[in-house]
Amino acid sequence: MTAPSLPARRTVVVATGNRNKLRELRALFGDLPIDLVSVAEASPVSVRVVEDELTFEGNARKKAREVANALAMPAIADDSGLEVDILQGEPGVRSARYAGEGATDAENNRKLLTALDALGPGPRAARFHCALVLHDPVMPLTPLIAHGTCEGEITTNARGAFGFGYDPIFLVHELGGHKTMAELTDEEKNAISHRAKAARALVPHLRRWLGV
Repeated sequence: MTAPSLPARRTVVVATGNRNKLRELRALFGDLPIDLVSVAEASPVSVRVVEDELTFEGNARKKAREVANALAMPAIADDSGLEVDILQGEPGVRSARYAGEGATDAENNRKLLTALDALGPGPRAARFHCALVLHDPVMPLTPLIAHGTCEGEITTNARGAFGFGYDPIFLVHELGGHKTMAELTDEEKNAISHRAKAARALVPHLRRWLGV
């Protein structure tokens, strides 16, 4: 009796220059027959996408589409950020450049804490929001889209040595609500993060796309 053949693996480029996001997505999609590669690994030609959309999904759609079309291969893009209620959703889609173009994580965190401190004592409810989009240039009219959020609040001081971005000042409500995102292990973060939830929501769409 002939053994069933394994599904063919697909190579998908991740439309990000953030190595931490690439590492997380590789772990989150590790059970699927796909190989996630960076733009630099996929092509010697860099692809620059201007993230000028007004929503996370808009930016993710644009990045996935432009990278996929430029490299003629499927591309997955993440656009994510922090939304603070008392700041009317800021920093939102400008999370990575909240303190200016090229700002470091520490500079963005410092600006956010300064803005909240100026408002005085009060609630600091916030959430991380992630939009994930896969664009296949052979199927340009059918992008695969998923969202995920993680609720929490902003601390007054940074805590934790793991993670990146706003993780050290984001107190996670799940897992007991006593740790910042930067105090979680990779396993804990990949169980409850906004990116993990978006990835889990995208998996059924990816399976249909892959035919597995």
